Amino acid sequence: MRGSVLVVDDEPKIREVLRGYLESEGFVVGEAADGESALARLRSDPPDLVILDVMLPGIDGVEVLRRLRAETDVYVILVTARAEEVDKLVGLAVGADDYVTKPFSPREVAARVKAVLRRDRPRQRDTPPHELLRFHRLSVDPARREVHVEGRPVSLSTLEFDLLAALAAAPGRVFSRRQLLEKVWGYDFFGDERVVDVHIRGLRRALGDDAGDPTLLGTVRGVGYKFLAQPL
Repeated sequence: MRGSVLVVDDEPKIREVLRGYLESEGFVVGEAADGESALARLRSDPPDLVILDVMLPGIDGVEVLRRLRAETDVYVILVTARAEEVDKLVGLAVGADDYVTKPFSPREVAARVKAVLRRDRPRQRDTPPHELLRFHRLSVDPARREVHVEGRPVSLSTLEFDLLAALAAAPGRVFSRRQLLEKVWGYDFFGDERVVDVHIRGLRRALGDDAGDPTLLGTVRGVGYKFLAQPL
């Protein structure tokens, strides 16, 4: 078995399709049709990962995730109805590990589930797993998965941390969006590469890095991004 997944969606057909596909991939799959039953299930029988629809009756998916994050670090993939909602959701800093937009293919969802569940494996080939990265006003600790800005701890989602660590491990190197997707997301990405832009904006907000005059995360127009600060 690969692990356990809870599918939270008020549409029975979507739950049925995802359950069938994920079980064929070796996952143990549970279901919930609304926010309240999802929270109850998560507390009584916590899974390894949750696929969570944003538009739920009663308690919506964003509020379910807020409550989850107060209790657990379980991996969460949010499902949204429109691609433009991803920007808003990242801006809310609700702590999802990835996002999927409808309509989606079960193969895409299964690929993302497997990729997210692989994230506890070391993937930063350029950085020894216990090496503390120090820069002016910023430190990144890959072993503890901690980030500090001017001595102040910064809370990042799993995906945001992995993205920052990938860039900070190679200061000055320019990464294309595709390279970052392969390095951080860890699979053959099916969606819009601009999802990288959304997470970079979220990282900049969390780190207090001005997009107009950045000192940490630089944009290379037409290509991608690079880490600007030099190690101490």
